[in-house]
Amino acid sequence: MTPLSILDVCPIIGSDAPTDALNRTRELAQAAEKLGFHRYWISEHHNMPGTASAATAVVISHLAAATQSMRIGSGGVMLPNHAPLVVAEQFGTLAALYPGRIDLGLGRSPGTDQMTVRALRRDPRGAENFARDLAELQLFLGKAAPDQTVRAIPGQETDVPIWLLGSSPSSAKLAAEKGMSFAFAAHVTPNGLFEAIETYRSSFRPSSLAEKPHFMPCINIFAADTDEAAHRHFSSALLGMMNFFRGRMGPILPPVDNIEALWTPQEKATIMHMHHHTIVGSAATVQERLCAFIAATGADEIMIAGNFFDPAARIRSLELIAGMSLCG
Repeated sequence: MTPLSILDVCPIIGSDAPTDALNRTRELAQAAEKLGFHRYWISEHHNMPGTASAATAVVISHLAAATQSMRIGSGGVMLPNHAPLVVAEQFGTLAALYPGRIDLGLGRSPGTDQMTVRALRRDPRGAENFARDLAELQLFLGKAAPDQTVRAIPGQETDVPIWLLGSSPSSAKLAAEKGMSFAFAAHVTPNGLFEAIETYRSSFRPSSLAEKPHFMPCINIFAADTDEAAHRHFSSALLGMMNFFRGRMGPILPPVDNIEALWTPQEKATIMHMHHHTIVGSAATVQERLCAFIAATGADEIMIAGNFFDPAARIRSLELIAGMSLCG
């Protein structure tokens, strides 16, 4: 049975406040744990009106305190935005508070625009130093050297599991060379998925972090009691992407009856390409397509994303997915 996990961006819905979004995220994590999902990750985004997940480590602590055994982590911390020492201290603290339950997923993009990168007091070219920063972070989380003068306390020797996140074969190669588990962001970019799989598996070097490759693609899934209902919920995500490309970012909006009347052919082509791996439909439809995706990728684990306007509909989607008999 292929393990299933969840990626959440703490979406702000309609006219709700960030407090409402964070409370909904807590409720969704609690529901996911009861349904048997393996891990629950929070993304890092800054200066985005529709998301409340900027302070990722704080949200992780909020969710870990509200759950009992499910792994909670970052999907991911955008390392160029942070000093490696600070990340080590934050996740070392989380590991001390919630032993054996914390994951540290790392990305190399800033997760925001260049003006916000400057407001974060980071170098806009920080992604170029990702490999160096990653090595420094590993130093702070691993066993301290006898002459090491700067240590992460908490953090040192916690060996928090580190995942590398990416959407390209180059990220897959780095994860393989470092002997790290790898999560591919197929929910936002379908290009290069199968090349990344081949690169990662063929280049993997066992390490103290992972003895064998562990590949986890993230895809959007919108499940409902009928295909028609699922596609209606999906229209909220399509509308959000359309507004994003038009420079009108904001909260999650209600589903629409006819998205075709709202977007241009060019917008449709771009957005639907981004959703190439998205699965939408009833339990039977989702099960068939998800099994086919697992068979095609050989995924060791699947991470599920997908913003719903109706929180109850997202929980229902997870209930349907959790009840499936999956291949793999």
